[in-house]
Amino acid sequence: MDNRAEVREFLISRRAQVAPEQVGLPTGSNRRVKGLRRSEVATLAGLSVEYYTRLERGAISGASPQVLESLARALNLDDAERAHLFDLAHAASPVARPPRRRNSTSYVPHQSLQWALDAVTAGPAFVRNGRMDLLAVNPLARAFYKDCYDMPGQSPNIARFTFLDQRAHQFYPVWDAFAEVTVSILRTEAGRDPHNKELHDLIGELSTRSEEFRTRWGAHNVRHHGTGFKTFNHPVVGEMTLAFEGLEMAAEPGLTLTIYAAEPGSPSAERLQLLASWAASEYGQGAHPASEKTRTDS
Repeated sequence: MDNRAEVREFLISRRAQVAPEQVGLPTGSNRRVKGLRRSEVATLAGLSVEYYTRLERGAISGASPQVLESLARALNLDDAERAHLFDLAHAASPVARPPRRRNSTSYVPHQSLQWALDAVTAGPAFVRNGRMDLLAVNPLARAFYKDCYDMPGQSPNIARFTFLDQRAHQFYPVWDAFAEVTVSILRTEAGRDPHNKELHDLIGELSTRSEEFRTRWGAHNVRHHGTGFKTFNHPVVGEMTLAFEGLEMAAEPGLTLTIYAAEPGSPSAERLQLLASWAASEYGQGAHPASEKTRTDS
């Protein structure tokens, strides 16, 4: 799949976000474009206007790391945007190998991974891919994302739940913020792996069925999403504010292990304990269905 359109739209969107005064250029009164002109970006990056124009038209294959770094500085890209630019350039290379990505139908977790997830008893712990499929969970995560598992005819997917299930607006008290994060994760993955058919199928489905998704997707925003705090309104135990840590899995490129935790002694910690008790009574030994197909290496 050709990613020139993706490159073009990303660079145009970033150029539009840089005000001339941010980079020491006069604002003027006769500017016909939002943000910087192509010629200004080229000058700031130390490139010819002709070369930058080719880059912005999507011909990024073969651009050197030095050129990409100069372009990132000229456009004031943050760390996530810079990484996305390099991902786009790598994906455009004719010799680039498509990254190995795990989907919800083919992935079978190692038995040791399920043991590790189950050992986390104080908070939800789960493994997801860049498409935001829930691939492996501990009992608390199964209970935490109960509504994701209740979507008829669908494997559990956080992005689909966020945009296509009305219950998400209750689960996420600040739904707009969660929606932005969800789209940025999918956009980042699309830059890394433009040949992933399952990812593109999901993006197409969400774009067709959700105007909220379609609008946010067109903004081309990306971000790093590894640590922080989130507030949820769980349908069983109520509101919880949880810290989270996302860890890239060295043995499984493209997968992320995420753990949620509450401040010890807080009301949120008490509600997580209530959720654990509810999960034990509701699911019993079936709290993590993925465990039934866990593989053991020979």
